[in-house]
Amino acid sequence: MAKVTIDGHTIEVPDGTTILQAARMLVDKDKMVDAKVAPPTMCYYSKLKTSGGYCRTCIVKVTKGSEKDPRPMPKPVASCRTKVMDGMEGVNITSPEVIEARKGVVEFLLINHPLDCPICDQAGECHLQDLGYEHGLSKTRYDFPRRTFNQIDIGPYIKMHMTRCIMCFRCVKVADQITDYRVHGMLNRGDASEISTYIQKAIDNDFSGNIIDVCPVGALTDRTFRFKSRVWFTKPVDAHRNCTKCSGKVALWLKGNDILRVTGRKDQWGEVEEFICNECRFEKKDVKDWTIEGPRHIDRHSVISANHYESLASLKLDIGKQQKALSTKK
Repeated sequence: MAKVTIDGHTIEVPDGTTILQAARMLVDKDKMVDAKVAPPTMCYYSKLKTSGGYCRTCIVKVTKGSEKDPRPMPKPVASCRTKVMDGMEGVNITSPEVIEARKGVVEFLLINHPLDCPICDQAGECHLQDLGYEHGLSKTRYDFPRRTFNQIDIGPYIKMHMTRCIMCFRCVKVADQITDYRVHGMLNRGDASEISTYIQKAIDNDFSGNIIDVCPVGALTDRTFRFKSRVWFTKPVDAHRNCTKCSGKVALWLKGNDILRVTGRKDQWGEVEEFICNECRFEKKDVKDWTIEGPRHIDRHSVISANHYESLASLKLDIGKQQKALSTKK
């Protein structure tokens, strides 16, 4: 076991744990710790092997290497790939140097990214949108033409907007590790790099829809949901069904009694808890197909929680209690 301190909070973690994992464990263990102590991520995904190390949004400053060697590391490090050592101390949100460096990373991510949030289906759930709001500049300093690509259908259910892609490789790793076979990957090198399918191939295996869930931006979108509604106008509920291919545990996004889309359930870090099959995701769009468990908890910091019915129900309950208490006093 190793003791590590992040932004003044100490936790003991197993050897081999990364700084990012330690920070998340710290937030999960102590609810009083600000969730922002855990660095943001765009490419790391705990359920995908070898993920992380591409985007550099999770950089932190190590001010003390360990008890044996207390020297600080000379420059910010990627917390998703740097393992903790006993006595290590690091800073994230309390370091102006890290915040400034992260602004630079976000600026690079936004160099080619189009400003089409008003028409993007990912709006309201986009991690890059959150980073851009927190760290982005009001205008770009990039003078060269941005890369543009045509939108393509890479299967019966998925549309690709390569112009929005930040090359996080999550979709490629899902195809490698979750699906039966992979027919897409990175083509070319450097500034000409792009994610695409192999010639005359389409993504059509039973778990291909999971590449939509893991995409942190709007590069991969659900063709059955496109432009139907903003996510904050929908009502997310937890539901399940007996499925022979996957766990059948999903989140349904409702508008009235209509199911607009079906997704995997995500944890507080935006990662899918259990990957689901295409049958559950695309083919079961009738409420009768599902057993509704109840409202899905939406983090209050998310735009989806604005005017959310779960919050309104809680508020109504609180008002009822207050009215009852007042009538009792009289």
